[in-house]
Amino acid sequence: MMTMTLPPVHDVLAPDGSEVRVLLPLSGGSMAHFLLPAGQVSQGVRHRTVEEIWYILSGEGKMWRSYDGVETVVGLSGGTCLTIPAGCAFQFRADGPEDLAAVAVTMPPWPGEAEAEAIPGVWLPTAPPAGDCPKGA
Repeated sequence: MMTMTLPPVHDVLAPDGSEVRVLLPLSGGSMAHFLLPAGQVSQGVRHRTVEEIWYILSGEGKMWRSYDGVETVVGLSGGTCLTIPAGCAFQFRADGPEDLAAVAVTMPPWPGEAEAEAIPGVWLPTAPPAGDCPKGA
């Protein structure tokens, strides 16, 4: 059994450029807090083997996803929950005056550097490209 509080600063930048605060893992998945600063657009990415469930805590924005021949753009705001299946291309943006904050569960836990593949998104990215998330992110 583990317990923790949200770290005050991010641990790493995700491959999409968002700030990651690593939360707790279990054998079947891991959780992290993601923050994309107001006005930023993430890098486009595709996860090779993990799938994720995102829950938006605060902020406003949009998420583009492309999977199995279907493309969608959905609005993001506090209370929005969405899935990103393995192999789904995605990109997101923080459109409002405040940062876009979310928690996400990754299943299985983040496997390492080779997991995220950079892809062209639908918007010009402004968030910095980043390297690997640490194990458990």
